Amino acid sequence: MLKLENKVAVVTGGGSGIGRAIAVLFAENGAHVHILDLNVGGAQAVVDEIAAAGYRASKHEVNVIDQADVVRVVKGIGRVDILVNNAGVAHVGDLEHCAVEDFERVFNVNVKGAYNALYAVIPQMKAFGGGAILNLASIAAVVGIADRFAYSMSKGAIYAMSMSIARDYIKDNIRSNSISPARVHTPFVDGFISKNYPDNEQEMFEKLSQSQPIGRMATPQEIAKLALFLCSDDAGFITGNDYPIDGGFIKLNN
Repeated sequence: MLKLENKVAVVTGGGSGIGRAIAVLFAENGAHVHILDLNVGGAQAVVDEIAAAGYRASKHEVNVIDQADVVRVVKGIGRVDILVNNAGVAHVGDLEHCAVEDFERVFNVNVKGAYNALYAVIPQMKAFGGGAILNLASIAAVVGIADRFAYSMSKGAIYAMSMSIARDYIKDNIRSNSISPARVHTPFVDGFISKNYPDNEQEMFEKLSQSQPIGRMATPQEIAKLALFLCSDDAGFITGNDYPIDGGFIKLNN
């Protein structure tokens, strides 16, 4: 059975990586997926991939930092059953190597961007009887990750917002959860390694992989499968929770 048949799903940052995997899997399970992304080319490629397989998807060029732009697009979509707040950026550096411009960039995209999507979608969900929200947090929200000061800040905020939304809108039939991945093998990871470790890319890839006790990074598809469950009616009794998907990182690295 299709887990999201006749559902309308909004996925921010769905043009690559984890967002792409979520958009594709949701479409395969019956949802009409609306990808909100500033990267029009990436979003179009995902829409084309989904359409070629016989499923439904639409793209919207949106800067999640711009609340008016997000609200305009969401109102145009109409009914929204599912929101996946996935759009995000990273920054490498501890406090002393995090300039105010770096801090504000991460905050604006990761925190304000998620807030803007929530601000736009919650009224739509209330008007149409409820919905499911999934926010992409990170293990960095709950454990110390070296040289990830701004990123950790942003993911801690994502976790807190998820819990707040769950509490405030439970009587409106709106569920809110977050998931906290460890490292996921995405094009971002490959680009990061290539840029910062051009002379020993394979060695660094193995080092990052082995930081998970399970001995590898997650795949975007594995993250998408958890997202599918939490956004489906199968998870109808689940709200106000965060789910680590971390290869044992949090519990087994102590």
